[in-house]
Amino acid sequence: MTGLRLSDIARLMRGTLLQGNPEAVVSSFIFDSREATPGSFFFALKDKRDGHLFVKDAYERGASAACISERISGLPIDFGLILVEDTLKALQTLAGKLLAQSQLKVVGITGSIGKTSTKEFTARLLSEKFKVLKSPGNFNNQIGLPISILSMKNTDQVAILEMGMNHRGEIKRLTEIAPPDVAVLTGVAPVHLEFFRDLEEIALAKQEILEGARDGAVAVLNGDDPRVRKMAAEYKKGPVIFYGCSPDCQVRAENLQSLGWDGWSLDLIYGRERTSLRVPFLNQALVFNLLAACAVAFSFDLKLADFYPAFSDLPLVEQRGQMLRLKNEISIYDDSYNSNPVALDWVLKSLGRIPARRKIAVLGDMLELGPQEIEFHRQAGKTVAQSGWDYLVTVGLRAKHMAEGAVENGLGGGNISSFSEASEVGPWLKTFLKPSDFLLVKGSRGLALEKIINFLKNELED
Repeated sequence: MTGLRLSDIARLMRGTLLQGNPEAVVSSFIFDSREATPGSFFFALKDKRDGHLFVKDAYERGASAACISERISGLPIDFGLILVEDTLKALQTLAGKLLAQSQLKVVGITGSIGKTSTKEFTARLLSEKFKVLKSPGNFNNQIGLPISILSMKNTDQVAILEMGMNHRGEIKRLTEIAPPDVAVLTGVAPVHLEFFRDLEEIALAKQEILEGARDGAVAVLNGDDPRVRKMAAEYKKGPVIFYGCSPDCQVRAENLQSLGWDGWSLDLIYGRERTSLRVPFLNQALVFNLLAACAVAFSFDLKLADFYPAFSDLPLVEQRGQMLRLKNEISIYDDSYNSNPVALDWVLKSLGRIPARRKIAVLGDMLELGPQEIEFHRQAGKTVAQSGWDYLVTVGLRAKHMAEGAVENGLGGGNISSFSEASEVGPWLKTFLKPSDFLLVKGSRGLALEKIINFLKNELED
């Protein structure tokens, strides 16, 4: 939030202003010294690296002040320094207090799949009627969420905040900083099972968004997910809006049909309103993310006409379903940001319908799946074989089990290639690809499959 004086920041964070002009005004808040600009305020966080090592770098790049938990010498007296016990807690406290003083309505979005796309679609729909603040990229953790809040402007009316987790209690903490007025839960899937005993524990962790919502908050819930349905029965703080395909969903899709390269057609039921839509998504999962966004609009009592123009230019997030066109009519569906069993199943089945000369699935390891990881990968291979894919390319040790599942279900071994690392795949694909081939690229973040995309773009882009 711009326009804050150092003295106000120190007071709100319960910190001590060691040096600098108390009347100096801050223009932005950062935790990466490389993003420092004149007037920015740097939080020296202790995460993978100690931010105190980069305070001088932030100053040299133009920052005007920093929040620290250790005294630092050698900085000019006009550079503001606020001393606190814990810089992360200070960041969270500042964001929470400023949000509480504002009039913003908070839309909190969590779930095992589709959070970022749901956030982007929700922001696009609501921006037709409101000034919207949204968390950038995947700023959905205990650092990213408060930094997102601190970027709010005085004119903003709605904050759309993604809330992620991989351990119990993390969403609870995020709701303490930003209690939702609208709590969105996109579903429960086998993600981060390395840190949980089973899906029921994951469901309890996701349910924290409902427990931390404000009194009177609207719950926007995936009505096709039985675990989420169970949460709805226990939710007493406010009204519930279901979205999905189930007949009792207030916001739902009927007559959903694949149009191949042209996306999907559906009848959108929006309370008592109804309209026919064509959306350009190849992956059916994105249709359900859009339904979630429509359900949020419904919670704000908007009519279809209030946001209908937004349907014509819905954003697609980088590495989460973007189509790339290369020379020789080679097409790539870039879903390389992350992967889990449910999301992979959706995209394999959806894109398996697409007509193409050859359909090639380039799939990396799915990480953090715990004791069942081999079976999840074998099942993914089965889906490849049964969903119309011609070739399977695996990346990583775990993904080799996809090859096993594919062979067991009819995909010939000659149509499968396996690699240890992403850097090996691009050069091989360059010689393997033929005109009019269609590639899907998807894997967990740790595999860095964007290296394959970048290589092919550099080598084959028109």
